[in-house]
Amino acid sequence: QVQLVESGGGLVQAGGSLRLSCAASGRTVSSYAMGWFRQAPGKEREFVAGITWSGGSTYYVDSVKGRFTISRDRAKNTVYLQMNSLNPEDTAVYYCACSTRPVAGMRGSQYEYWGQGTQVTVSS
Repeated sequence: QVQLVESGGGLVQAGGSLRLSCAASGRTVSSYAMGWFRQAPGKEREFVAGITWSGGSTYYVDSVKGRFTISRDRAKNTVYLQMNSLNPEDTAVYYCACSTRPVAGMRGSQYEYWGQGTQVTVSS
């Protein structure tokens, strides 16, 4: 089993930045792809960013390209999401997810483990 705990959410003004962290425990996730998803009120959960097991490849939903950066520290069993130039449309609960595959895509069904989420609120 893998437990995921997100941190770093909060309230920020438009144009600001936040860095989310996702710490994994229970077993090493260094061989697994990881991802970030988000869900805004009244909307479906959507993929935000993903990273392969090695960190060699990253991929993003179009709306965050150029603003968000996903990274991982395999030694620390931790994944990060650096979010810059935030806007109110980024307001959501952000979830960390872990696949049991070295490469995963953008579908939530490809990830077996999920964190509890951290709230990100961007004020205008």
